Amino acid sequence: MADKNNEVPPDQRLWQRSTADLVQQYQTNAKDGLGEQVAAQRLKRDGYNELTVKKKSKLVKFIAQFNNSIIYILIAAAVITLLLHHYSDSSVIGIVIIANAFIGFFQEIQADNALTKIKELLVSQNYVIRNGQKIEVPARELVVGDLVNLEAGDAVPADMRLISADNLRIQESTLTGESNSVEKTEDPLTKDSVPLAERSNMAYASTAVTQGSGIGIVTATGSNTEIGTIQQSVSDVKTQVTPLMKNLNKLGVNLSVFIVVIAFLLFFMGLYTKIYSLPVLTIAIITMVVGSIPEGLPASTSVVLARGVQVMTKKGAIVKTLPAVETLGAVDIVDTDKTGTLTKNEMTVTDVITDRHHYQVTGIGFVNNAKGVDGDVMLNDEKFDWQSDSQFAKLVTIAGTTTDAELVNTDGEWSLTGEPTDGALTTLYHKLIGHEPEVDELDTLPFDSAYRYSARLVKGIDHNELMVKGAPGTIFDMVKQSDPSFDEDAWFEKVTDLTEHGLRVVALGSKPVAGDRDEIDQGKIAEGIKLSGIVGIIDPPREEVIPAIQHLRRAGVKVNMITGDHPDTATAIARKLDLDESIHAITGPEVDEMSDEELIKNIGRYNVFARTTPANKLRIVKAQQANAKIVAMTGDGVNDAAALKQANIGIAMGIKGTDVAKEAADMVLVNDSFTTIVDAVSEGRHVFDNIQKTIRFLLPTSFAEGLVVLISMIMGQELPLYPTQLLWINTVSALTIQFAFIFEPAEESIMVRGPRDVMKGILGKMDVVEIVYVSILISSLGIFTFDRFVDANLINPILGSTMAVNIIIFGKIFYLFNIRNSYPIISKHFFENKMAFGIIGILIALQAFLIYVPFMQEIFHTANVNFYYGWWIPIICGFVVLVVTEIIKLLRIQYRKKKGQATKIRQQD
Repeated sequence: MADKNNEVPPDQRLWQRSTADLVQQYQTNAKDGLGEQVAAQRLKRDGYNELTVKKKSKLVKFIAQFNNSIIYILIAAAVITLLLHHYSDSSVIGIVIIANAFIGFFQEIQADNALTKIKELLVSQNYVIRNGQKIEVPARELVVGDLVNLEAGDAVPADMRLISADNLRIQESTLTGESNSVEKTEDPLTKDSVPLAERSNMAYASTAVTQGSGIGIVTATGSNTEIGTIQQSVSDVKTQVTPLMKNLNKLGVNLSVFIVVIAFLLFFMGLYTKIYSLPVLTIAIITMVVGSIPEGLPASTSVVLARGVQVMTKKGAIVKTLPAVETLGAVDIVDTDKTGTLTKNEMTVTDVITDRHHYQVTGIGFVNNAKGVDGDVMLNDEKFDWQSDSQFAKLVTIAGTTTDAELVNTDGEWSLTGEPTDGALTTLYHKLIGHEPEVDELDTLPFDSAYRYSARLVKGIDHNELMVKGAPGTIFDMVKQSDPSFDEDAWFEKVTDLTEHGLRVVALGSKPVAGDRDEIDQGKIAEGIKLSGIVGIIDPPREEVIPAIQHLRRAGVKVNMITGDHPDTATAIARKLDLDESIHAITGPEVDEMSDEELIKNIGRYNVFARTTPANKLRIVKAQQANAKIVAMTGDGVNDAAALKQANIGIAMGIKGTDVAKEAADMVLVNDSFTTIVDAVSEGRHVFDNIQKTIRFLLPTSFAEGLVVLISMIMGQELPLYPTQLLWINTVSALTIQFAFIFEPAEESIMVRGPRDVMKGILGKMDVVEIVYVSILISSLGIFTFDRFVDANLINPILGSTMAVNIIIFGKIFYLFNIRNSYPIISKHFFENKMAFGIIGILIALQAFLIYVPFMQEIFHTANVNFYYGWWIPIICGFVVLVVTEIIKLLRIQYRKKKGQATKIRQQD
């Protein structure tokens, strides 16, 4: 967050205020709180305590669906045909336009609604003192001046000034980016300028209480909170246009310009040669334009994207906009947070070292079973009776006795309340003892960063016991004072060994004291302290993340870790995760020392970014994008919002993510699972493949219809197809066959090839060649058969037109079988897309309806044609299309194999 301290006027420096000043300023009572009537008035005046999001109106969302160059041309065609009183033509074009708009509109609404449901699950309740009574109130109903009671495990619901703090610690990482919780106090601060992270007597919305308790006076709610201020600043970052939309927009503009230019040239040529009368020429040109334009493309693209969104929803990802589902398929880099995403966020004791041995403790995190958590003590890979080591047994007792963290079982699932390090010690005790420790506490000295240890005095049978835990150096110094023979250097070597493996190290010790001692004398704590041992604690990697990262690496996607942790810890975790062949770390301060040009040049060398700030994250993403990389960014905090929005696709966490992060992101992971990103990459590539196949299918079959008209106009002959017939072909295709690709399964190679080059667009050179020859092939077959049988007087022009319509349709059907996948048609994959066969059956039924129903014959100029001319000839023409395209596909497969073999040989050399 940007430092705004210099802007804070004296009357708003709340950290300097006494309780009496605060009570007067906010017209409240430090003991009884607000009255219900006053609270109701303030709620009415200030509104609910929630972040308001400026959402685009539904009308604007609907209108935005028409912002497409292809749609512009179709609208123009609909208007012209309407002015020429060709109402049926105009109606059909209009229906296609409106249908496409509704498809995109309803899918975006559905995604927004799904996201809203996640938010509803995260609504919190807080205890508030009103009229002297402690009552539970929804967080959104808090008002300025309310007296809020905070306990360990609570979410801080609003910005507040603390007037009471008892061993209170708050995790503020969502706001400041700092991973460690912050100790809080009620004492006023004297400085005029205090950074937000150091305002020890303030608590802020979106943070969480990890230890102790406190009472605060609400000073700001909703958009006036610090989190609300950041949300507003996020709007300064421009939303990234997805690669797919850039490609589609470019394709749409190029197609539109090409078709319009051809139409104008033909129109003026027709006027000059006087081939047709002006009304006939106009309709012929419009027919060619409507026939050539793939008006089903926006609708088909939207439906394929919508299908991808639905698939991702089932897999635990809410996609907010349709194009975002494809973006992950093009991603080159995934920048991901460490804690809770790559790791379990369940700090665990994995190593215990005593004077006798170095032990390993099995069982990662909070393993659910009958007694809560599970694990064994291992020595040299064999199970060991830890109770036979008296120092180990003592260490376990100290771990359970001095911790304030608790394991809570809710509906069979275990969770932790308290500090992560304490939680690791609590879990160790549960694993080995199987129940809560019975502690008769006499006095406690909380951990303080000034002296880096905590102590607890407990009552014993014959004597009392003083137990300490803290930083190894501090505890070692205590032990050395009483025992000069203590080998401090040897123990530091053991500590170094653990820290080099990414473990956080805690030392534990104790001493007996007199039975009549019931208070801790801090000045005499070091006297007689004996070291029981040290423990190594780590936030273990999620087991499922390691194979997920391997999948991404095979798919050519680089995974970077961005964390606030120490670089040694981050590097050790990265190695455990097999993040890359070699790990190279850089810290936030080192990033700050680089200019933008230096960062852009060197950013690709690193895969671990440690000790990072929100500003670092934003610069990292921008530098990667400057190298033409498509970047995905994961995050959960307010401090991640700007980077989430800057990334090509921002991914927020659904459980631990803040509302601001979710609003800035394009996708929300419901279960905070990194493996869902792998599914999203795969589905994104699948979606792009199906969109590309749809375009490769639509363009040649659409151009074929236009070419039939174009060639006939150039030759000055009667049009084989009537305008209404072309509109029928487009309409039934739009409603049936072009949607067959929605159900096409992903190909086997989808996650072993690299990310697509978004700079090359959707279609390659061979795709363009294919579009040209297929459109010429289908149109030539239509014109040739029409001329052949009509000129020979074997059938009349009406029957010839009916036959030509079916030739176009069967050309599409057989071309569909060729383009569905990259495998030869005779393979095990032929029947994978069973829906395609059902769709083809519906299309053929509609064709029979067109040909044989009398009122359809009148509208579309068709007639009862026998099986030979109406069906057999079109099937033969369609089979010709399949044979030609399949031969060329086999040649392309052989070319790719030889190219791949040549590449392997070059790599070996």
